[in-house]
Amino acid sequence: MEVYVDNSATTKVSDSVMEVITRAMREDYGNPSSLHNKGMVAENYIRHAREQIAKTLCCEEKELIFTSCGTESDNMALFGIAEGYRRDGMHLITTKVEHAAILSSMKRLEDMGYEVTYLDVDSMGRISLDDLRAAIRPDTILVSIMYVNNEVGAVMPIKEAGRIIKEVNPKTLFHVDAIQAYSKIDINPKRDNIDLLSVSGHKIHGPKGVAFLYVKDKIKIKPIIFGGGHQNGLRSGTENVPGVAGLGQACEDAYRDIEKTREYLYGLRDYLIEGLEKIEGVIINGDKSHNNAPHIISVSVPNVRAEVLLHALEEKGIYVSAGSACSSNKPQVSATLKAMGLPKDSLESTVRISLTDTNTKEEMDYVLSAFNELVPTLRRFIRR
Repeated sequence: MEVYVDNSATTKVSDSVMEVITRAMREDYGNPSSLHNKGMVAENYIRHAREQIAKTLCCEEKELIFTSCGTESDNMALFGIAEGYRRDGMHLITTKVEHAAILSSMKRLEDMGYEVTYLDVDSMGRISLDDLRAAIRPDTILVSIMYVNNEVGAVMPIKEAGRIIKEVNPKTLFHVDAIQAYSKIDINPKRDNIDLLSVSGHKIHGPKGVAFLYVKDKIKIKPIIFGGGHQNGLRSGTENVPGVAGLGQACEDAYRDIEKTREYLYGLRDYLIEGLEKIEGVIINGDKSHNNAPHIISVSVPNVRAEVLLHALEEKGIYVSAGSACSSNKPQVSATLKAMGLPKDSLESTVRISLTDTNTKEEMDYVLSAFNELVPTLRRFIRR
């Protein structure tokens, strides 16, 4: 049996998305900037995708910028705002548990003379709203907080954070990395005081190599890619028509039965957590309640190296991850787990199981059977 439970790293492209991509590549292959009919047909794919995505966020179509990946969307948000609002201040706020796309960008901005405040998190992986309030200054131009942590599934208090940011300094902009939250959590940027929001296609059964950045109308974001002035000059480069079309379809599909999907995922997650906790030596990290995201489980087997457990599961056809797949293909000590205060014997012994709506209870039974067999065996070889 093969069980793929590394869906926070990437998901399988759905049949409906594949159909749209294939049609755009084989039949409607024109350049959307061309003036002839082939170009107009290609442009219609992009226009339709904007309509599909805008409906899911209750936003305007013109507020969406298509990018190549979540990392580019995050980079565009940070560097675009830093340059666009430099005269208003050079202070930014983020957390210690962000994706590398944010943390590495913040480090680069520090090298460029900006000041960054990094908020701590508690044992559940969440920030303190009091800490956030205290960190906001008159010269704070941007706060960037991920909605769902990609390693442990912690859900940040985004709605409350947005309210506090605008209360303390209405000029401070709020960016949310929603790459693990989109299609799992109800998101409405205007309601939640979110000015910029990043989403990636391949996390929701769309294709790799395409993503989008929501930018609230009137925000003065500066481009980081220059050329022919595509997308109103904000992101030059010929649009990835098949990718954008596939992204739009994936977004529409993801929100068609979002409540039903979320309930289903919580059922699988609860079932798996209950079974894993019965195994001696297995620890579930973070919040096990429904306050966490419905699709991510962080599992530690203290003193058993994560890559050892990962490959032992792989031999049984079970695919999990160790850390963030986007950071490196070599497992390393997680900054998120360190910030949460996990003991040393768990820091290098944690794997992530991440689910999607195509996973089944039968697959969860197989995963539990494998853990029951492997954990006692691997713990016999604990390093002394």
